[in-house]
Amino acid sequence: MKNILLPTDFSENSWNAARYAIELFGNEECVFYFLNTYTPAISSSRFMAASIEGGMLENGAQLASKRGLQNFIERVNKHFDNPKHKFETITSFSFLVDEIKKTIEEHGIDLVVMGTKGASGIEEVFMGSNTVRIIKSVKNCPVLAVPQNFEFITPREIAFATDFNRFYTKSELGPLLEMAKAFNATIRIVHVQHKILPLTELQQFNLSMLRKYLGKAEHYVHTVSELNSISTSLEVFTQELDIHLLAMLNYQHSYMEKMTREPIVKRVAFHTQIPLLVIPELGMQSTSMNKNGHLETVIR
Repeated sequence: MKNILLPTDFSENSWNAARYAIELFGNEECVFYFLNTYTPAISSSRFMAASIEGGMLENGAQLASKRGLQNFIERVNKHFDNPKHKFETITSFSFLVDEIKKTIEEHGIDLVVMGTKGASGIEEVFMGSNTVRIIKSVKNCPVLAVPQNFEFITPREIAFATDFNRFYTKSELGPLLEMAKAFNATIRIVHVQHKILPLTELQQFNLSMLRKYLGKAEHYVHTVSELNSISTSLEVFTQELDIHLLAMLNYQHSYMEKMTREPIVKRVAFHTQIPLLVIPELGMQSTSMNKNGHLETVIR
């Protein structure tokens, strides 16, 4: 049984993300938790929070949240009838990121699914939106960002972007491996280089371990030249190979972090036209040469 968290503000953007998740896991038993948080505007008066008017504001916002979730569930039931799926609602007077982290812990959430907005998706994902705040804050659960206008397609081609400078554990690769197995997908490992150079010994070691963990999953390694920026390079790669899902691990100096730091002019072309799966790292790692001249990895 999978537990999927779907934060919603009742927009078409969040509806599309929910629809994608429901179709993506159509063959699996799942509980979908639809979450809406509300923080009603309260007067600047320091006494307002305890006043009758303050209580009315909160009660009104809570009622709107509950009604919105009820309408959302009714819409889901109207479009989908899957006996393997159950739907729950959560309404909370809280900040979104805080409530998501709390819900992940309380309900054993396996995946958070959110939408990104329109043609300016890059700004929504990387420019201080709810999605990027969640990606940066959630350390124990993958986040799947779904473009607003993306129509569901079975992910038969999955790209995994990496520079091989970090050792990945099998547990961290779990979400990627699950996706590949569930849809019999091909994994395209893509390495973006500013200047094409042979892999270092460390990179070769990490690549060999990565391929070992991927096991029988069909996979290929692609090295591509950086085109102006990492985001542009990945955009071109996913388009040329008709990729259905892009996955990245989120850690210090990762492609994901580098992309969030790129100047806007360089990443303007990256509109997250396909779903983006961001996997958090499970622990601090380092790989070095031991006294016997062999590479070893320490996880702490």
